[in-house]
Amino acid sequence: MVLPQARAEILAMPAYVPGRRGHNREAIKVSSNETALPPLPAVVDAAASAAAHANRYPDMFATDLVNAIAEWRGTNPQEVVVGGGSVAVLGHVLQAFTQPGDEVVFAWRSFEAYPILVSVAGATSVRVPLAEGGRHDLHAMAEAITPRTAVIIVCTPNNPTGTVVHRGEFDSFMERVPPHVLVVVDEAYVEFVSDPDALDGQEARAQYPNVITTRTFSKAWGLASLRVGYACGNSELMAPIRACVTPFSVSGPAQAAAYAALTCEKEVMQRSATVAADSAALMQALRSDQWTVPDSCANFVWIPAGEHAEALSAHLSAQSPAIVARAFAGDGVRITSGTSEENAKIISGLRAFPDRF
Repeated sequence: MVLPQARAEILAMPAYVPGRRGHNREAIKVSSNETALPPLPAVVDAAASAAAHANRYPDMFATDLVNAIAEWRGTNPQEVVVGGGSVAVLGHVLQAFTQPGDEVVFAWRSFEAYPILVSVAGATSVRVPLAEGGRHDLHAMAEAITPRTAVIIVCTPNNPTGTVVHRGEFDSFMERVPPHVLVVVDEAYVEFVSDPDALDGQEARAQYPNVITTRTFSKAWGLASLRVGYACGNSELMAPIRACVTPFSVSGPAQAAAYAALTCEKEVMQRSATVAADSAALMQALRSDQWTVPDSCANFVWIPAGEHAEALSAHLSAQSPAIVARAFAGDGVRITSGTSEENAKIISGLRAFPDRF
């Protein structure tokens, strides 16, 4: 029997690998970039209240949430698109602005969903190696632009290395980007950034009409399981993206929770500052133990362990309690910052590993 055949690029693309879960409740799960802190009570109450109406479809356009984001970001609702997490929003961006034969340029290693989303959209990935220290090589990315380039993705802070793009280097980069090429600044971890020279995507899109930003409520806002992300940019760019959003893809409880979270911005930012401080302390402790760790402005640190990545991850899993980190075979290990107590155990577990990278 001959079955229908999927597209060749879909069959060939890598599968997305989520962070491993612990074998038991005592395991320290730092394999996913989520916050260890629970949602704020007001956010939980809002989601629970909305769940009581789960028999009804949610607002397809997330009107209240879009309006709240627009007011918060100092823009208008036509310049905001909400979707089921920033990864889904990025997928809609690529659906709207790429077609077979087009190229999408991004740094590598970066967010592992990028090549998957590009393949699903039917475009071609152009991976530009990171520079020393796990940073974007914007000069090389500019050199990679061809007549086929449709979209460039700039992840800052970069997942999994945690490094940021600075405003000056971004401006120099944009001087070399043709105005018809869309530049997506992925700011999933922006709430943890303290570097005063770091690129502010909102300022960039105000200056460059071909720049849009994507952000998420999954990280600092503590709504990873509810899946809410959004993009901001010129209204002419947002309209085709909005047209690609799957109808009703952001549930009622998710919309209500994200809306409530925005009313708790002060508390969320205080929490983010604490998480960022814990992550910075973890980074410094590892450096004191002679680990090579890039400058991270996110809620995680990166150990470029190369071919030893899986061995290092296995070593951490063998600790008691097990430390479940995220290994990228052949590249390194990403460790999300946990509570202060968890971080202390992570440091202790790493000290027992014989090699340094």
